Amino acid sequence: MNARRTTALVATASIAVLGSTALAACGSDSGSGDGGDGITVGIKFDQPGLGLKEGSKYTGFDVDVATYVAKQMGYDEDQITWKQTPSPQREQMLQAGQVDMIFATYSITDERKQKVDFAGPYFIAGQDLLVRSDDSSITGVDSLKGKKLCSVKGSTSARNVKEDVPGVNLQEYDTYSKCAEALANGAVDALTTDNTILAGYAAQPAYKGKLKVVGKTFSEEIYGVGIKKGDKDRCTKINDALKKMIDDGAWQKAVDANFGPAGFKVDTKVNPPKPGGSC
Repeated sequence: MNARRTTALVATASIAVLGSTALAACGSDSGSGDGGDGITVGIKFDQPGLGLKEGSKYTGFDVDVATYVAKQMGYDEDQITWKQTPSPQREQMLQAGQVDMIFATYSITDERKQKVDFAGPYFIAGQDLLVRSDDSSITGVDSLKGKKLCSVKGSTSARNVKEDVPGVNLQEYDTYSKCAEALANGAVDALTTDNTILAGYAAQPAYKGKLKVVGKTFSEEIYGVGIKKGDKDRCTKINDALKKMIDDGAWQKAVDANFGPAGFKVDTKVNPPKPGGSC
């Protein structure tokens, strides 16, 4: 009798432990909903004015917009983990769940929408050229034939140049900061990417007065928030947050704070954009 009672007690205890373990496992999945333990946001680490890491500090327009959106989704700033997302790796990082959303001058394209979804847009930029201040030979994309032009692997900027300027000598680097360095030391003749990014480099103390933006855009780059494909709930939450940011003036404050020092003029014909089209 005592043996049977002991066996029953052990079985009951085992069931209780298994039950609590299952509940704990279910409760630990904070990534399935918003407002949990934290959120991982992909940004660029080397784009002044947009996404820049200096020590443990993160600054830029993308950082400010991401912080605002995360706050509206229930995450405080100290719950955000910032992760570097290089252009060629953005889709696979979302697909692998390494980041929850990406704010990294991520242009919405039909090709990318095959692999990931986009909320937004939250800004519309244009592709331009950065050259040395004493160089008057490059006045636009039509004067690039025979020139050494730098861009980043996997970027829309590199793809646009390959399609539109067949005579250019395209050099593809890992980051725009390496391109800017190569331009300053004469290894390449120009750097191409979005005008927002170029303005940030031109305003950096190391390049101020040495580099200039040509100011002749030749594309429209629609910045979206990259998310895992099929995540409609998160897409809607991000769009709602972006709409609020534009309506309450926080979006304009972020524009002024990050682009103002570079003297960059935002195209008000297309900005601020209207979020919501991608969901």
